[in-house]
Amino acid sequence: MQKTLDLIRDFAREEDGVTAIEYGLLAALVGVAIIAGATVLGTGLNTLFNNIGGKMNTAAAAAA
Repeated sequence: MQKTLDLIRDFAREEDGVTAIEYGLLAALVGVAIIAGATVLGTGLNTLFNNIGGKMNTAAAAAA
């Protein structure tokens, strides 16, 4: 009986699982931040290239 109680106490004191969960949550948060940043950056770059393309088309039409 004492051995079973000792095993239960050891299991309750074990913190490896908690640490793994914390690292998992941290990795998920970093992933969300990267996705959000890439989305904002991608949208900004798309707008920039569309503006440049429009100006090049206008310049090409004026030169023709």
